[in-house]
Amino acid sequence: MHCAGPVFGHLLLGLVDLAAGVIALAWPGPTALVLVLIVGIWAVIAGLVEFSAAFASGVSAWTWAILILGGLITIALGVVLCARPGIGAITLALLFGLFNLIAGIWMLAQGIELRRTGKTMHSVRPAQPETQAA
Repeated sequence: MHCAGPVFGHLLLGLVDLAAGVIALAWPGPTALVLVLIVGIWAVIAGLVEFSAAFASGVSAWTWAILILGGLITIALGVVLCARPGIGAITLALLFGLFNLIAGIWMLAQGIELRRTGKTMHSVRPAQPETQAA
């Protein structure tokens, strides 16, 4: 019975996933609203953590400024998402799409550049002598 715990956990998680999928398909509007509110609450908490991290000992002035600014922006995002979740859902979808377009273009450019430089680069690893099978 050693495996009963993990098996039960996977079965329970599977049932929860199925229920979440059915709920999301049956009520997409409320599901989107809840997801936006979860992201909003997450952003407020993450912003507060980032803001408080600025006051940790040993950070440079530049790091302090970046943490403060990043924390305030993240908190503002969370507040806006919680205050206007309908607009927040559309905005999140647009930002997600925009991010993926930019990231995709960037990754394609990196792949092309890596392939180009890979043809001109020489290995610094010494060649391994081939071993013969007995």
